[in-house]
Amino acid sequence: MERAEVAAKIKEMLVENLRIPEEILEDDSELFGGDIGLDSVDSLEIIAGIDDLFGVNMTGVDKTNFRDINALTNYVVENAEA
Repeated sequence: MERAEVAAKIKEMLVENLRIPEEILEDDSELFGGDIGLDSVDSLEIIAGIDDLFGVNMTGVDKTNFRDINALTNYVVENAEA
């Protein structure tokens, strides 16, 4: 799966599952903190969504992989089953 396709699916999942307005969600928007302001409960939604979409388990993964859509995309691309 191409990186752009992974990023688009992650963005779509965040918009649908966490009700983040698509117009404020950029690939480099900080998900936790400043830009979007997600919390630990939201991270569980992200973990479940990534697992459902790509079969990639993110439980216990370092929080830097959750920084933004770019970081989530990189993790999925690097860890997805080919």
